[in-house]
Amino acid sequence: MTTIKSEDLVTSVADALQFISYYHPKDFIEAVHAAYTREQSPAAKDALAQILVNSRMCAEGRRPICQDTGIVTVFIRIGMDVRWDDGGMSVADMVNEGVRRAYTHPDNILRPSIMADPAGERTNTRDNTPAVIHMEVVPGDTVEVQLAAKGGGSENKAKMAMLNPSDNIADWVVDVVPTLGAGWCPPGILGIGIGGTAEKAVVLAKEALLEPIDIQVLKQRGARSRLDELRLEIYDRVNDLGIGAQGLGGLTTVLDVKIIDYPTHAASLPVGLIPNCAATRHAHFTLHGNGPALQTSPDLDDWPEISWEAGPGSRRVNLDTLTRDGVADWRPGETLLLSGNLLTGRDAAHKRLAGLLAQGAPLPEGVDFTNRFIYYVGPVDAVRDEVVGPAGPTTATRMDKFTGLMLEKTGLIGMIGKAERGPEGIAAIKKHGAVYLTAVGGAAYLVSKAITASRVVAFAEMGMEAIHEFEVKDMPVTVAVDTGGNSVHHTGPAEWRQIIIRDKAATAV
Repeated sequence: MTTIKSEDLVTSVADALQFISYYHPKDFIEAVHAAYTREQSPAAKDALAQILVNSRMCAEGRRPICQDTGIVTVFIRIGMDVRWDDGGMSVADMVNEGVRRAYTHPDNILRPSIMADPAGERTNTRDNTPAVIHMEVVPGDTVEVQLAAKGGGSENKAKMAMLNPSDNIADWVVDVVPTLGAGWCPPGILGIGIGGTAEKAVVLAKEALLEPIDIQVLKQRGARSRLDELRLEIYDRVNDLGIGAQGLGGLTTVLDVKIIDYPTHAASLPVGLIPNCAATRHAHFTLHGNGPALQTSPDLDDWPEISWEAGPGSRRVNLDTLTRDGVADWRPGETLLLSGNLLTGRDAAHKRLAGLLAQGAPLPEGVDFTNRFIYYVGPVDAVRDEVVGPAGPTTATRMDKFTGLMLEKTGLIGMIGKAERGPEGIAAIKKHGAVYLTAVGGAAYLVSKAITASRVVAFAEMGMEAIHEFEVKDMPVTVAVDTGGNSVHHTGPAEWRQIIIRDKAATAV
């Protein structure tokens, strides 16, 4: 019988969540670096470079890899011979206290993103609790914990299907991945759960994402099981789609495919799919009753020495003098360096602005979108001498339903976000002669260094959803949709899919 102190679990959870907020797993860094080395698409290679540089900056500065510091998911296996001290807390209470301490740590504040009353008022809990907890009682006298902080952009792309037993799982995955768009910030990992029941398959997919990256080892060793064969097939076929880093078109879309299966009903084939993004964050620890289990800092030499700077063809743009005519000659795939002032706003702010516009009411004082850009971002709070915390883009398609109204009623000429725009958003952009730019998802700390001043101008009570005014200097972005409605997220993957097909055919000959 082992006695474990509740405080040890609390401390271990808090330590692990702080740790994974700024340290990528070593296997992930190695996989991204390998993808960077072999990438031939200039746009994708640039995105991979930004992800790697951002990762090293976060490791050195101990600040979040991404502004979306995630919803916490915990898998905890409690030994049957474990007893807890008299702390008076349930296991869930212990985990949530660890989450609370981690996300409010004064030296590295993490953005709280959890909303209570999700179908109603959607009120931020302010400390990122509660976590999603999966508990299992197992033989033994230890407590084993696996936890992850999962960003909303990739979590929102989860898919689940009840296939027929005769259906081809690889075909289903290859059909589904292009429908995910780029909001999950590829390259990342696909977690796949097969079997059980509907809910079991999805939990298995989430748990699969906690396994180490080893697809290259598997390729060299060769498959030893049907699941090995399936992993290799899906890995090759998905990368052959040419989606590439950030959906810009390229050679690497997934870094690995992880699969866990479970027995299922004779009439069923449940399959869950969950992608992990470029802010892959997870940690593992075991409590033995001899104190908290704390993470060990990695060696910074594990990060490759890669620098990033805009290419010689980059165009510098002064946002403060820009007009609608000035964006007319921008073309998809072009790199811009933005300087000047822009406003921010994401889901909740757009909803409130749309309400004001519908009523014919004036916008808040200080919010004037005439000839300006809006950046879809919810930044992390600043610490120490920072102007703002990590401030990477959020998925732009969530704002598509507001885009037509914003462009028509406010004088807005451009937007900055992450990933592609949907048909509704592109139609509005084309109609109003506006543009849409992307910043790299997974490079939030790097992006924040281009922000030289920040102030809240409206809706301060909404926390990270408030409207800020940022002053930026050489903020790197890519033109994703031009005034004619042409999208790099359509042309880039299509081009690289054909390049991959051509090269494979040439190799086969």
